[in-house]
Amino acid sequence: MSRPAAPEALTEPTERAGRGWTAALSLANGAIWVGWYGPLQILLALQAAELAPPGTAKESVLAWVTGAGAVVSMVSNPLFGALSDRTASRFGRRTPWILAGALGGAGALVLLAGADTVPGMALGWCLVQLTLNAAFAAVTAAVPDRVPQRQRGAVGGWVGAAQILGVVAGTGLATVAGGAGGGAGGVVAGYLACAGFVVLGAAPYVLLHRDPVLPADRRPALRLRALLAGLWINPRRHPDLGWAWLTRFLINLGNALALLYLLYYLRDVLHHPDPGGGVLMLTAVNAVTLLGTVVVGGWWSDRVGRRRPFVLWAGVLMTVATGLLAGWQTWPGALCAAGLLGVGFGVFTSVDFALMTEVLPAAADRGKDLGLINIANALPQVAAPVLAAPIVQHLGGYRVLYGVAAAVGLVGALLVRRIRGVA
Repeated sequence: MSRPAAPEALTEPTERAGRGWTAALSLANGAIWVGWYGPLQILLALQAAELAPPGTAKESVLAWVTGAGAVVSMVSNPLFGALSDRTASRFGRRTPWILAGALGGAGALVLLAGADTVPGMALGWCLVQLTLNAAFAAVTAAVPDRVPQRQRGAVGGWVGAAQILGVVAGTGLATVAGGAGGGAGGVVAGYLACAGFVVLGAAPYVLLHRDPVLPADRRPALRLRALLAGLWINPRRHPDLGWAWLTRFLINLGNALALLYLLYYLRDVLHHPDPGGGVLMLTAVNAVTLLGTVVVGGWWSDRVGRRRPFVLWAGVLMTVATGLLAGWQTWPGALCAAGLLGVGFGVFTSVDFALMTEVLPAAADRGKDLGLINIANALPQVAAPVLAAPIVQHLGGYRVLYGVAAAVGLVGALLVRRIRGVA
């Protein structure tokens, strides 16, 4: 007796994703980033300054709150990815989690807006991370669910562009709404604006696009021990995934080390007359060049049918850019470094995402596996301050810091050659 055909949810897609689907998914993705980066860029810092107890530095409050949120993010992303893999709803595996995550994230942002103590602020931000990661895990897994391999670079480029624009939009909403409200009222208005954008941005995808349904009889059993055991993938059994994860982690770590102390680098090394304005200008240059390459790089990778060379040379270009900060310590050097970092990271963002989707072990675990891969994005943000502080203070200063960042990124770029199953 022949084995029943695998359902659509567990097969490799063959039909090209349409422009409407790609636009709706990208908008939902960008909306999630608005919910993250409006608080991270502006609102949490303002709230920490208001709520810090006497004798406690606002920087310490902000670090404690964001650190707690980062831990929640790293745990919740693969967990919700695994839960979405096992969802047999008539609305599909991913859509219920996108809807619940967006609504929950908006509610958590409203709760955070009303926090009047540091523990309340920390609880609110952890809930924001928990709920928005539920939506993000599902949005990310929707790409290998619905997009054929030959199109994933281009779709990854649009998703990456949406994330960048989400950072900009979240910062803008927080700034405009916060400025209009003024003081504590401005912080509340900023959170409410971000919450509204999260819901509105997710709505088109949830309402207009069908998600492949997993039949109940093909759903893996939901046992806690098996679920937790599945959050580990043996790199010896799946070496391509292991090397791809390490490549992403190291390149992201090099980038995080390069950007972490940029304000202090401009103030203390370059003696820039307006360090804050300088950071804004470098960020703008970086964003423009990144947006200019993130879609083109993914599309080009699709056209030639190769991933590894793009990731390799993107990493090399980022290494050169970081090396400029170490060896050419002038304002023109910083501008060139920011532009090159944007070019390299734009290509890396789209093509590496496509590469990651092509080394996943099984269609049944796409959400969980991509959640584990997303840890390679979040963990460098935690590791970078731990590594950077002693280097700057005791081991040679900024020249050594940027040299180490360049070396870490270069090792990550070279390791992509160890991946055998992707061209």
